[in-house]
Amino acid sequence: MPRSVNSVASRARRKKVLKQSKGYFLSRSNVYTVAKNAVEKAGLYAYVGRKLKKRDYRSLWITRINAAVREEGLTYSVFISKLAAANIDINRKVLADLALNNPAAFKAVVAKVK
Repeated sequence: MPRSVNSVASRARRKKVLKQSKGYFLSRSNVYTVAKNAVEKAGLYAYVGRKLKKRDYRSLWITRINAAVREEGLTYSVFISKLAAANIDINRKVLADLALNNPAAFKAVVAKVK
């Protein structure tokens, strides 16, 4: 029985990797073995980056809330605990947006909590 190599699928696989590595530096964009490693590493960085982005945004929201709340004479931790005690269920993303774009509404929330 003759040897079957399925060169159509192999070429398609290689073309797919080389297409993904378009724009990479030097041989990372046109040598298959190097490009394959570069694409794998880039995929890993992208995966990790999606997780880090969530942390970074939460940290940014907390910083913004803290800055706005300190102007009202509270700290972030005290504010969050008083929010929970008052049964006000607003997430940090919305609170940070209010603090930045609608200070009057944010002050109303703080006044309700105090």
